[in-house]
Amino acid sequence: MKKVHLVLLTGLIMLTVSGCSVIEGIFKAGAVVGIISVVVVILVIIWLISLFRGKS
Repeated sequence: MKKVHLVLLTGLIMLTVSGCSVIEGIFKAGAVVGIISVVVVILVIIWLISLFRGKS
């Protein structure tokens, strides 16, 4: 009976660890997309400012 509990516990731990690695990958991808989005927004703001300054 103890071996059954050990096998179930091991299986549960393996599922939990693989789930954590999936979540880690999602957060890394989210961080990269967030950084790219911020850079694009800053570039658009700079471009808009240069458009208004050029017309004056």
